[in-house]
Amino acid sequence: MAKVGYIMAVSQYDKLEEDRKWMNEFGCVRIVEENDENERNRPLWKQLMVALKRGDELVIPKFSNALRGSRELATFLEFCRVKVIRIISIHDKIDSHNILFPETKPSDVLTMMGALPEEVLALRKSAEHVVDLQEKMIISLPKVSSAKMHKLDREKTVINLYVAGHPIDDIWRASGFKSRSSVFRILNKHGIKLNRGNHSGPIKKRAEQTPKQNIEE
Repeated sequence: MAKVGYIMAVSQYDKLEEDRKWMNEFGCVRIVEENDENERNRPLWKQLMVALKRGDELVIPKFSNALRGSRELATFLEFCRVKVIRIISIHDKIDSHNILFPETKPSDVLTMMGALPEEVLALRKSAEHVVDLQEKMIISLPKVSSAKMHKLDREKTVINLYVAGHPIDDIWRASGFKSRSSVFRILNKHGIKLNRGNHSGPIKKRAEQTPKQNIEE
């Protein structure tokens, strides 16, 4: 089991140092921090979901800091139930193992769920405002479209997960691509040498592949 922390560290979030200290004192072996530019796509959050193992403990500042809405909350809770992952939300004062925050009542949990959409929207607007100001002030740099940023984030996710040793199927699910072939296309594009069992060595184009020879004489 491992304790891991995650923070959506937008520029206007004023409890970053406090959360880091709490997570370190709790014993987190890693604290993952996402910045303003990645608020919408959250590639590090996706990588973390793939990396978590059965029985791990995940510490977040608030549910509204880590998740992007009620639908994602439901999926996340089911994921943690299946993998038996303990969830600790510092400022919501919720511990899925009922060890910390004994004063928290069911009504507090329901209040958190009801306030989630509004708090997520406030966080999103804060991050978008910072990114917008940065783009307007740094006029000497070419503007990168959000679509291109999303594409680059997905490619980084594929490469980082592959290099870290994750199975192709896990990488495919985390990347959001419709087919596994897209994962191989990205790895080939960036010159990543395959080292997963049957998928080993450089990726060859169809025309370069040698047809099977007839072994019958």
